[in-house]
Amino acid sequence: MKILLLYPHYPNTFWSFRHAMKFIGRKASFPPLGLLTVAAMLPVEWEKKLVDMNVRPLSDDDLKWADCVFISAMTIQRESVLEILSRCRRVGVKTVAGGPLFTSAPDDFPGVDHLVLGEAEVTLAAFLHDLQTDSARHLYMEEQRAKLSTTPLPLWELIDVKNYASMNIQYSRGCPFDCEFCDITALFGRISRTKEVQQLLAELESLRVQGWRGAVFVVDDNFIGDRARLKQIILPALIKWMNEHDYPFYFYTEASINLADDSQLMELMVRAGFKEVFIGIETPNEESLAESGKVQNRHRDLLSSVHRIQLAGLQVQGGFIVGFDSDPPAIFEMQIKFIEESGIVTAMVGLLTALRGTRLYQRLNLEGRLVGEASGNNTGISLNFTPHMDAATLISGYQSILNAIYSPRNFYQRALKFLKIYDPLCFGKFHYQYGYIGAFFKSILYLGILGKERYYYWKLMLWTILRKPKLFPLAVTYAIYGFHFRKIAEEINGTSEIAAGK
Repeated sequence: MKILLLYPHYPNTFWSFRHAMKFIGRKASFPPLGLLTVAAMLPVEWEKKLVDMNVRPLSDDDLKWADCVFISAMTIQRESVLEILSRCRRVGVKTVAGGPLFTSAPDDFPGVDHLVLGEAEVTLAAFLHDLQTDSARHLYMEEQRAKLSTTPLPLWELIDVKNYASMNIQYSRGCPFDCEFCDITALFGRISRTKEVQQLLAELESLRVQGWRGAVFVVDDNFIGDRARLKQIILPALIKWMNEHDYPFYFYTEASINLADDSQLMELMVRAGFKEVFIGIETPNEESLAESGKVQNRHRDLLSSVHRIQLAGLQVQGGFIVGFDSDPPAIFEMQIKFIEESGIVTAMVGLLTALRGTRLYQRLNLEGRLVGEASGNNTGISLNFTPHMDAATLISGYQSILNAIYSPRNFYQRALKFLKIYDPLCFGKFHYQYGYIGAFFKSILYLGILGKERYYYWKLMLWTILRKPKLFPLAVTYAIYGFHFRKIAEEINGTSEIAAGK
């Protein structure tokens, strides 16, 4: 049987880093880990081909080659999914779909031949058995949670790693917290389920053998869900493996703000090669944190927590939200002030979105305030619910935050502020990957000569060379990030229609 594994197009957002890709000669941020893992669960004798539409277009020849098309997608990829399904129907090829988009809204896709929902380790085997006996049903769904010890190594050979800026692996699923606006607990539960240490090391070894060097995204929604296991087993083993292999990678991941309370855990993470961590800070307004059930962020000095993580040697990427019912009129200035004082260079600010499967969606539905489905892009200017604040005021205030934090002066000032205090315990090994040296020279042209930010660009470059030369690659990276973020902010601000409810 011939299986085409298909990853839909991901629209241009803050996290696509599409405007940054042209600097480093890559086509996408990272590969579709879910599909690569599903591919490893298929019978060995089946022919397999993967098309990532973020890397290359999908051709009709691809579809005609296949006996079945396997599609995995997130909510933000809905538009591309609908186009793919239409093309598959035209060609007459059967479709098999799974992943967060289909799991959260299966009734929205009656045209899919087979929906295999939930976690593939649990549901896929039954579908494959029925497929081979010509008795496959339309819907396969199990509430049972998977044991990650059964998860196979991804089939990395289906992709060309040179197309991507980073590779990705998964260590755990689930998050102990249950924020009202987040769908993670609905999808994966509140108990952190983890892989065995040998599994994790085997995945890293498979990437190393593929020739990959550099960034690896640990895609867990909360990497520190089981802190004791990390400190006692996982991180010590990872430190040993990284030392033995001369630090072929560096890692970045997502965690909750209580990471700041555990100095031993932060030290171990840095020694293991972790350099960046995304933290959902959301808002400096205590009432909004209470409203959203963000208990881990409440009753603490958020600025001090961020600074403790930074001083431990980890770069903090921050997620921020406006649009909570409890947000005061001053929330926009509060967010700007917090971001500037924190020195968080990569600050993603979005409008509150009511995703299917969340407690927020259920509450707003009961209150009669839902006005549409979420696009999955919370950095657009569309609202799918009626906010307490006037919608035009909310969107205008949101745009004012983007204008402020990503203006060249403020962005580079934040980068400089962070680099002054950043002193990682372990630098690991810098890998001169294909395209990354060229990125520096492209940054000189586009940012240092042609760009309106050229004064601030050269100020940052010269300061870093003279004061902290080991951080020079990071300074170049931040400059390129800033270019991408400004482009996205300009696109958001250039949208003239207030698309509330559309």
